[in-house]
Amino acid sequence: MADIRTAQTVSLEAVTTDWLVTAGGSLDDSEELATAFRIALFTDARALDDDVLPDGGEDRRGWWADMDAEALWNGWPIGSRLWLLAREKITAETVTRAEQYCREALDPFIKRRIVSRIDIALERLGLSMIGGTITAYRGPLKAVDLRFENLWSEIG
Repeated sequence: MADIRTAQTVSLEAVTTDWLVTAGGSLDDSEELATAFRIALFTDARALDDDVLPDGGEDRRGWWADMDAEALWNGWPIGSRLWLLAREKITAETVTRAEQYCREALDPFIKRRIVSRIDIALERLGLSMIGGTITAYRGPLKAVDLRFENLWSEIG
């Protein structure tokens, strides 16, 4: 079953994601791998026990079904830990952590041989944003080429 194609809109108030519809009125299921990548990157993964939570609270987030994902449906935990960067100043270390969190979220696509390689190039854009490109390959051919101008932005 194909994933439904999504499109993201970023504004000062929120990041929203909508399902796209084809000219014929049905849900668009093209670019299913790009959709899977977006879900992996922008769904909140469960924080590790030693992660410092940005709000000082106790909610480690994550999806309740991650615990048994592999046993039940041959899946893997969904999401990234990018949310842990909220309220942090953007430094070289923040950009490095963002890349690490992206790699963690997308690594199952390589381990399951859905793609052969993923290149991630992030950089600081201005004072309050991280952006860049994520490119995945199937053999020598590009399978996904995502560009983000606002992969993460500082809240505060």
